[in-house]
Amino acid sequence: MSLQDEYTKQISFIWDKWVDEHDPWTTPITHEAFLRAKRGTYNMTITCQKNVPKEWFMPVTGKKVLCLASGGAQQAPIFVALGADVTVFDYSEKQLALERMVAERENYSIDIVKGDMSKPFPFDDNVFDLIFNPVSVCYVEDVEHVWKECYRVLRQGGAFMSGFGNPFQMALDENGKVSKTLPINPLKNARLNGADVLNENDCYFSHSLDTLIGGQARAGFCLTDLYEDYHFGATLAPTYIAPRVVKQ
Repeated sequence: MSLQDEYTKQISFIWDKWVDEHDPWTTPITHEAFLRAKRGTYNMTITCQKNVPKEWFMPVTGKKVLCLASGGAQQAPIFVALGADVTVFDYSEKQLALERMVAERENYSIDIVKGDMSKPFPFDDNVFDLIFNPVSVCYVEDVEHVWKECYRVLRQGGAFMSGFGNPFQMALDENGKVSKTLPINPLKNARLNGADVLNENDCYFSHSLDTLIGGQARAGFCLTDLYEDYHFGATLAPTYIAPRVVKQ
């Protein structure tokens, strides 16, 4: 197994552990919230606190939506409730199990695919009308690969929404002091082998605005909007960035 494959495997184990610990980002939608979404009342986050603007969403009834690295039954069920044909692509088995649980509870069909987004996506070209990608590319070394794959599988005129960390925040410690040198690459800074367990606090790639925002433009996307968001308790600088781009 390559170092990259071992890293990705351990990230999936970390998310499985967070499911067992009932982390807020692994708490599935309630039955009541699903019913409200069917009536058109819903909110979705792609970063931390701010809701994604409603005007970012095209009418999704009958559209094909890819929830990328978005397992956990928080966003996909809402898209289903709004009438979309939804595919969830994630690498955590327990996050995907939550998708199956909610789909069975609410009696709907959903396409659930386990896979690693650091590799070529297991989808044909020009398949999806919308891609929704909450904060997750921090676990991928080559983020521009993800943007290129999203462009490939998205149809002409389709929208791609993503959330990712502000690179500057990766240099800070818990007290807001600069303590690390960027860029941060856990494949180079942490020793990985079959006997080691990746530290949950030291498993993120920092990336750069060049690869995060510039990379989407180089992949062919056109920026239509962008907002910033803060992590809970953060005040020094915006912690997250969320762009909306389209394939023209």
